[in-house]
Amino acid sequence: MAVDETRRLQDIVAMRRVRDRIDREFAQPLNLEELARGAHMSAGHLSREFRRIYGESPYSYLMTRRIERAMTLLRRGDLSVTEVCFAVGSSSLGTFSTRFTELVGVPPSVYRRDHSQAGAGIPPCLARQVMRPVRNREAPLLTPGLG
Repeated sequence: MAVDETRRLQDIVAMRRVRDRIDREFAQPLNLEELARGAHMSAGHLSREFRRIYGESPYSYLMTRRIERAMTLLRRGDLSVTEVCFAVGSSSLGTFSTRFTELVGVPPSVYRRDHSQAGAGIPPCLARQVMRPVRNREAPLLTPGLG
């Protein structure tokens, strides 16, 4: 195996660890320097590799993850939009609402109104499976032979 290919595979493993950490800690502020230290690379290299592998920046991925979680909380219907905003780690209601609208197509208040009873009558164990956001999208593989 060539040295370059070995390095690329190591970067892919490191990026999966970074992505997994973002998935686990999405409600915490994103600290790119800390993520980079954990991946044993510079913040710039982490950002470039993350974008190359997943097709978006770490911050964009984090915001998308937060919006997916917010959708789940809004469907429950027991929290206000402001409570959901802070529960998913956003510190600005305006930024949260703008990003939510960009990704989902409607403002969070409209989404909550239209979807809050979507799970009525469904057993909770089934509702969790049906309503769970799915987020395992990766950018198309550009390098032949990896994958």
